[in-house]
Amino acid sequence: MPQGTIKKLTDKGYGFIEGDRGDIFFHHSALEGVAFDSLQEGQSVEYNEGNGPKGPCAEHVKVVG
Repeated sequence: MPQGTIKKLTDKGYGFIEGDRGDIFFHHSALEGVAFDSLQEGQSVEYNEGNGPKGPCAEHVKVVG
């Protein structure tokens, strides 16, 4: 699974992960085992890469560590 860090969180329920291949979008519905409200910018995560309606997105996002 690719790993990255949370780069930006919004108050609209989505954010961006900074990964090896650049920034990737994620929606709160892609989170596993953690609530969106508990995330912090700079946290390490792992995820699967998928395709959403507007392009690449992170799926099955889990906090690491």
